[in-house]
Amino acid sequence: MSVLPIVQWPDPRLSTVCAPVDAPTSETLLNDMFDTMYAAKGRGLAGPQVGVLARLFVMDAGWKEGTPTPLAMINPEIEPCGEPTSLEEMCLSVPDVGVPVLRPSSVFVRWRDQHGAPQAAQFDGAEARIILHEFDHLDGKLHFDRVSPNLRTDLETPYLKAHT
Repeated sequence: MSVLPIVQWPDPRLSTVCAPVDAPTSETLLNDMFDTMYAAKGRGLAGPQVGVLARLFVMDAGWKEGTPTPLAMINPEIEPCGEPTSLEEMCLSVPDVGVPVLRPSSVFVRWRDQHGAPQAAQFDGAEARIILHEFDHLDGKLHFDRVSPNLRTDLETPYLKAHT
């Protein structure tokens, strides 16, 4: 198992819509993604964030509180539900930039697990937010894409100056 390099914005791979996963997913890739997410102190990590343009992500909403809940989602399909809530989100591909994002408080998801078995469940709270954030990565979107153009410029400008 190893820690993979995390793709940093504005790398164009982060703006690419990912392809569905047709073949079984490599257990090694998923394990490496979990290792990378934990090493970066994140709660979610999508394929494009490690240069894999495929519809998959890993997440663990509880590990920072001492109750690990690792979950891999392959080819997720989502149905947002619940009242919208605005919270500040961070992204491993845009370090140190918190963005206030309005998202539904719940989401119903259908996906395949790391063994290819179909799964379905509803998630609330932090888990729902992580899923929606990671799902955006699969569609080539960042948390920047969820705010007004003026706020986006205000957030992007200092980041780009510091990282280019």
